[in-house]
Amino acid sequence: MMKRAVSVLLSAALMLSVLTGCGKSGSVSKKNIPTEETAESKKITLSDSGITVDGAAISDDETAAVYAAQDIVYYEEGQGVAYGAGTDADAHSQEEADAHIVVHITQPGTYTLSGTLSAGQIAVDLGDGAEEDPEAVVTIVLDGVDITCTVASAIIFYRVYECGSADMETATQTVDTSAAGANVVIADGTENRVTGSHVAKIYKPESVTLNADGTAVEEAKKLHKYDGALYSKMSMNIGGESEGDGVLNITGENEGLDTELHLTINGGVINIQAQDDGINVNEDGVSVVTVNGGTLQINAGLGAEGDGIDSNGFLVINGGNVYTMANQASPDGGLDADEDILINGGYVVAVGIRNDPISDDSAQQYIQLTFASVLPAGSQIALTDDSGDQLLSFTLEKSA
Repeated sequence: MMKRAVSVLLSAALMLSVLTGCGKSGSVSKKNIPTEETAESKKITLSDSGITVDGAAISDDETAAVYAAQDIVYYEEGQGVAYGAGTDADAHSQEEADAHIVVHITQPGTYTLSGTLSAGQIAVDLGDGAEEDPEAVVTIVLDGVDITCTVASAIIFYRVYECGSADMETATQTVDTSAAGANVVIADGTENRVTGSHVAKIYKPESVTLNADGTAVEEAKKLHKYDGALYSKMSMNIGGESEGDGVLNITGENEGLDTELHLTINGGVINIQAQDDGINVNEDGVSVVTVNGGTLQINAGLGAEGDGIDSNGFLVINGGNVYTMANQASPDGGLDADEDILINGGYVVAVGIRNDPISDDSAQQYIQLTFASVLPAGSQIALTDDSGDQLLSFTLEKSA
């Protein structure tokens, strides 16, 4: 079998920039993660034997700030061609879907989650008009949770305030998501697990036009499509608390961490294992992934393909520690963006068959290395200075 070349990108901030520009690894920017309590502040304790909200059994009343229901959105098996673009592998039975409990969050506020939910989902939806309402802000604090969903995203934000614009004419690599309606905070000293599947594209029934013999879709509009284990339809912030040592482990049966517009990572320790892309933001020519701090470790492309970080717009790394691995056989990269990639600070190691070019406007230097053959799992990649002192190192989790 012919071996492919491997592309490795290494970038380390100068010591001066580490001390003055990056701050403490894992620290959180208070500008980008809301810390004040809003309209609601509730503690949700998850358990397969019963979920509680502020110590009381969760409601089934749809008008409550938090309620439970068995109404998960999933890709249903046995449907015709007009149903959606998914394959048999994307489909699930009604029985599998009914095994899941959905914890709905319907009002602005801060919600602290702890406990285990082995078949369920956290779904945030503040209703009609939330996208235009600056008060429609929800902060989920992960305080030692283990959430598994086998038919859809384990955590999903549907409708909250959208602080950004999808206008390609005004798109820029610099975005301010401080007012975003979707926020996730990783509590200090905790370990959290989010294991999720995905929902393949389901069509709006009234929008489908079939060909003459009814065997193929000629035109259709999307009703649902949620690719990541942790997914937001709106711009989202993720960060840690003051120590920045909280851990979030994301396992994606498809992709790991996705937004439909912008994603800003400010702190915490985020580990992603994904069959496809580790991170994906998907508004063409507009979306921005911004990494300001924390530690981001991504092992992506565990299936047939997948980038470490895939932005359909821009990728900007201002600080933190970023380690990414793409699929070892497909033409994917540790860093992939349709528009500019800027590295302005922090430590970056990106491994893949290729990496997209780094913009000349980046404030930090980098090294691009190409190896003639695949590197075996366990190989160590290190960057040292002239004195032989190690600046950064990275050990491959799989061959690359």
